[in-house]
Amino acid sequence: MTIPVKAGATTPAKSPRARTRRVFPWIVFTLTFGLLLSDYMSRQVLSAVFPPLKQAWGLTNTQLGSLSSVVALTVGVLAVPLSLVGDRWGRARAIVAMAVVWSLATIGCALATGYGQLLTARFLIGVGEAAYGSVGLAVVLAVFAAHRRASLAGAFTAGSSFGSVLGVALGGVLAVQFGWRAAFVVMGVFGLVLALLYRVVISERRLAAHQADDAGPPLAAGQRRAHLSTLFATPAVVLAYLGNGLQLLIAGALFAWLPSYFNRGYALPTDKAAKLAALFLLIMGIGMIVCGLVTDRIGATRPTGPWTTAIAYAAATLILLGAAFAVAPGGLQMLLLAGGCFFAAGTTGPTSALVARLTHESIRATAFGTVAFFNNLLGLAAGPLVIGILADRYGLDTAMKFVPLVAVGAIVLLFGGRAAYPSSLAKLDAAAADDKTRRGTA
Repeated sequence: MTIPVKAGATTPAKSPRARTRRVFPWIVFTLTFGLLLSDYMSRQVLSAVFPPLKQAWGLTNTQLGSLSSVVALTVGVLAVPLSLVGDRWGRARAIVAMAVVWSLATIGCALATGYGQLLTARFLIGVGEAAYGSVGLAVVLAVFAAHRRASLAGAFTAGSSFGSVLGVALGGVLAVQFGWRAAFVVMGVFGLVLALLYRVVISERRLAAHQADDAGPPLAAGQRRAHLSTLFATPAVVLAYLGNGLQLLIAGALFAWLPSYFNRGYALPTDKAAKLAALFLLIMGIGMIVCGLVTDRIGATRPTGPWTTAIAYAAATLILLGAAFAVAPGGLQMLLLAGGCFFAAGTTGPTSALVARLTHESIRATAFGTVAFFNNLLGLAAGPLVIGILADRYGLDTAMKFVPLVAVGAIVLLFGGRAAYPSSLAKLDAAAADDKTRRGTA
């Protein structure tokens, strides 16, 4: 299957000056990162208000988990088709439209009068956020050089943790001071303001003019995009999708349940439990950035470096979080939790760089949409719901002990990807050479 490009959709503007070329990519990163903060603030503010919602409406742990998981589930299901729309319609336009949808839906959460209405509003948040991570990351990587991919992917995706920090911490404070509905309103308004700013500053033409030289040649009018089948063309790229997706089940469980874990296990009030959980999510975000930087450094001299670092990060998560949930609440548990959170989402940068290497720029947003599909379906949607079900049956303390075991599966998949990587690259190079030969003889 191929996708025709609308004439003029990616026609570059006049070549920018050197200073503008240096500055504009960072403007793109800043605004796109800001909207990712809004994305996760709107998504994770719910975790901060679990206690008052449970008390006010008498919800079960499974219902609370479903309110969190429905967003990630919707994102997983719609990520690929909506990312494809972003690749065709225009990534900047798609970003603004998505931000408006999730922001209005977040405000709609404040108007809910029961579980069903709140679940519907959360579903609509998922619709708005479905392709944002993939389209936003494609925009960022397109205007920066390839040797920065793991660092940028890790830093950009760290916005999920930082946004969760802000959503949980600020949401907890607002819920205590003004009621849980106010928390949703503030998050929604913040997203709308950023969407307006993005619309004013960033356009398709400016993005095309600043595309990096090694991001892939811009497509001319009438030229066709890469085949969608290349999204799954090699074993290595499939195993990268699966390995990172499974690893993020751990991050999804921590995002959703750490505030309640501290509320119940440490007898902390809602606002203090939310602030403490936010600190650990902040550590997770810092870890994503550092892990991406380390991966780029190692990958500069070792082609399989991203696989090796991803495996190391998953193994560290298994050991540290496994030990954390095995000991009693206290200082030692806090220290082990901090270490586990640091590495829990560290695989994101390496695997994003690998997916970028194994797919063509013309369908890069769709490729990252595929990443989002697996991240959400295997990880961010499954984590909160599975732990909620286990918590109803065994208690939250016992349920959290199962979380780090997921890293075992991720490690196995990543080892398989590393073994398949050389042959996968050879297959891609051979296909590119064949395509060049056909074009030359046409």
